[in-house]
Amino acid sequence: MAQLLLVRHGETDLNHVGRLQGHTDVDLSALGYRQVELLSDSLAAERIDIIYSSDLRRAAKTAEIIASRHQKPVIASPDLREINYGDLQGLNLDEIAQQFPDVARVFRTKPLRLKFPGGESVDQLRARVDRFLGQFKPEPEQTVLIAAHGGPLRFMICSLLGIDAEHWQQLQLDPSSLSIISIYPEITMLSRLNDTSHLKERRT
Repeated sequence: MAQLLLVRHGETDLNHVGRLQGHTDVDLSALGYRQVELLSDSLAAERIDIIYSSDLRRAAKTAEIIASRHQKPVIASPDLREINYGDLQGLNLDEIAQQFPDVARVFRTKPLRLKFPGGESVDQLRARVDRFLGQFKPEPEQTVLIAAHGGPLRFMICSLLGIDAEHWQQLQLDPSSLSIISIYPEITMLSRLNDTSHLKERRT
């Protein structure tokens, strides 16, 4: 069995105020760094063989903090970047509704045909994720950690489990969450989704 640990990056200041980030290369917030440290603590006893990350700073920093506990290098891939929201990057939902009403009407469901003005289509994001997965072949018994963003991780889960890509937005992935996929010779199983217990336990 190979095991995939799918980690969404910690919170950023733009996350906190509900603004789209996309390809904007922002750092983790102070809270985001604390979240990732707690996640790293929870994974300290895990055997992790390989670590991949988006090359955007918020995901790369998340991966680096976790990697420091395991003495593993981080392999960066631009295919793991969040979708490029183009002209919508930095805006919140109210501003999108005012400035891009046609996009706003379908924004929440993000159908595969939707293309963001000046940016990518949702289908282009899916193609990037598929390209990464096509080059990514975990060995049996390996544990691989992938630190990325909500969009690519949702598509990754759908692809690996054979779920129709139209359902990608129905998976909730919070900042600094952990999802786990186990790959057996006969079947691929989701054993954990959007786990943030490492954050809640340390707050009590």
